[in-house]
Amino acid sequence: MHDVVIAGAGPVGLFLAGELALAGSSVLVLEKEADPHSAWRTMPLGMRGLSGGSAEAFYRRGMLVPLLAESGMPPAEDEQVRPRWIGHFAGTSLDPADVDLSALPYRLPSPALDGIMTSLDAVETVLAERAVKLGAEIRRGVAVSGLVQDDEHVVVQAGADEYPARWLVGCDGGRSTVRRLAGFSFAGTEPQLTGYVALATIADPEKLSPGFNLTPDGMYVSMPTPGHFGVMDFDGGTYDRSQPLTREHLQAVLRRVSGTDVTLDEVQLASSFTDRAKQTTEYRRGRVLLAGDAAHIHSPLGGQGLNLGIGDAMNLGWKLAATVRGHAPDGLLDTYATERHPVGAKVLGWSRAQVAIMRPDPHSRAIQAVTRDLLATRDGTTYVFARTSGLSLRYDLGDELVGHNAPDFRLADGTRLGELLQDGQGVALDFTADDRLRDAAARYRVQYKAIPARDDLGYDAVLVRPDGIVAWASGHGSFEDALSRWF
Repeated sequence: MHDVVIAGAGPVGLFLAGELALAGSSVLVLEKEADPHSAWRTMPLGMRGLSGGSAEAFYRRGMLVPLLAESGMPPAEDEQVRPRWIGHFAGTSLDPADVDLSALPYRLPSPALDGIMTSLDAVETVLAERAVKLGAEIRRGVAVSGLVQDDEHVVVQAGADEYPARWLVGCDGGRSTVRRLAGFSFAGTEPQLTGYVALATIADPEKLSPGFNLTPDGMYVSMPTPGHFGVMDFDGGTYDRSQPLTREHLQAVLRRVSGTDVTLDEVQLASSFTDRAKQTTEYRRGRVLLAGDAAHIHSPLGGQGLNLGIGDAMNLGWKLAATVRGHAPDGLLDTYATERHPVGAKVLGWSRAQVAIMRPDPHSRAIQAVTRDLLATRDGTTYVFARTSGLSLRYDLGDELVGHNAPDFRLADGTRLGELLQDGQGVALDFTADDRLRDAAARYRVQYKAIPARDDLGYDAVLVRPDGIVAWASGHGSFEDALSRWF
């Protein structure tokens, strides 16, 4: 019997598998697709943007360098102080030069400040290699078809086979089988649009303006790769998956939304999506948990889905592993939902706001004009960056630094906090080199480092959880109480 079975070998399931295996848990990943590589995962259709927060998660587990290499990107700058790109909001592109990093609390220069333009294939390749190296098993071509659970374990059914485990985590996407089988409630809003993404041969590509284009009839996006485009048609989501995506239909929608007579000669690949925004009311039912799109779905605007799911995996991994090992404090696993559910709800709201602004009606066009003016300001750009980068993440755990994503403290010996987190343990940093905290840290299996920092932000000591969240800082309660709460 495995400690944990994970349904789904996408980025969320693979990241979680690596986290659990890193902590010594036995992990089995079941993936219904037999082939991990497809045109939908490689460039250009598999293109994805990882936020600064997601890049930081890879950095803290020693995967940033291999991910950049797999993505064909240059190595990260050791002391990066400014993002190089920040994407868009509701089709309005933003200038990274307008970000006021001083407005983001408790930030220090880090190799992971910037986001990464990558592909699903690159992300999954790096994560799968890590998970397998750490001892996780991945079985492909195995679709979950049933589950039975009791107070002690869960049996996962896949065809004629059964896989018993102590825990099951559904990371099997927006149409999650695990979510349905376990009886999770999925609540939210219905779609307003059908979106399309396609790779085609375009006879007259010059008729389409590059980048994001809001029009009186919706929005279209012309990507840098020839023939790669997206369209959003505000039809109430009625076309999505209801009819074949023919060349004639795609051409008609693209012409109407773009206001041109552009011609598609041939369509190589095409798919549709909607802005349906839903979230499970709970993230755990008995021995079954959900993460990623299995727990929350929304439109792909702004690329928040993948990043939200990686945050779920980073938060859940160490907590579930501690529960498996039997030394988790009471209620630790429950904090996964209490911390991540509000984050998911905010992303759903962010997605809905963008759709509302983009609607092709006079009221939304008026809001578009106001929004563009606000985004042209330094404060507006900084606000969007703070919301979408993940670098301003904060859980409601205490005052000031406590609950924030930890700064990448650089110690006097050159070591960085991100490097100390690579083994998935908590870290106590004592900048005054007063080792009175040493014994308490040792009792709770927490790394202890007594050394000054180049910039300690005015704190004598901090305690950082395995997911990089500050659990305690000097002057804010008892160090031992924080240890007993989290470790």
